[in-house]
Amino acid sequence: MNVQELSQALANTFSSQLQSNVVVQNDVFGEVTIEVSPKDALSVFETLRDEAALKFEQLIDVCGVDYSEYGSVEWATNEASSTGFSRGVEPATGARLRFGDELDVSATDRPRFAAVYHLMSVTHNHRLRVRVYCESEAVPVVPSVIELWPAANWFEREAFDLFGIIFEGHPDLRRILTDYGFVGHPFRKDFPLIGHVEMKYDEEQKRVIYQPVTIEPRVLVPRVIRDDGRFDSDVSVDMSAETATADAMTSESKDA
Repeated sequence: MNVQELSQALANTFSSQLQSNVVVQNDVFGEVTIEVSPKDALSVFETLRDEAALKFEQLIDVCGVDYSEYGSVEWATNEASSTGFSRGVEPATGARLRFGDELDVSATDRPRFAAVYHLMSVTHNHRLRVRVYCESEAVPVVPSVIELWPAANWFEREAFDLFGIIFEGHPDLRRILTDYGFVGHPFRKDFPLIGHVEMKYDEEQKRVIYQPVTIEPRVLVPRVIRDDGRFDSDVSVDMSAETATADAMTSESKDA
């Protein structure tokens, strides 16, 4: 079954339960992504696992996504000056926010949070991506699939820890990667990359203490899309020749 046939089989099986059914096909591989609502998710997942024509027995991964800055960037990514890179000034990304700053989330009209599931059919040797958007941004909730795939246990805990997505029905939904007293969810776009607190060893108290972070938020790595042809094959050959000539001249000067 190719990706087009899989997409058609999903459409025939679920009819109106699918909010989206998208096929991406290129010369190397193809993939199918479907979207379902939280209220239909468990029914769809159970059919995906048990239906003979589908048989997605294996859950490969569950991850969270925060779409609050989707399509938004503070860099001029299509050009760079000859004297250096432009610098992002306005705090358009979470990396430049301080505690209490607000993030502009108007870049997209889609729901902010989603849980994304990657499934595999060992029987039919095909894969599927399922996206379930959380209906509420304030309290993002999707149903847990741990009863269908026990492997979801740690995956769902990770998405809860990093994104704050609540998996309703999970028997032990608690943090799995961050510290016990950690505040916030570090993979959310409005969470500063420098964090809110830092810890150090206090000589007077003879113990490790927490204090407000003292690092100044800034962006060091520019994101620039190169369109000047420097990566064309003929240019690469010329640059290699220039490099070889420069190396030879350096070697001669050292010998002298």
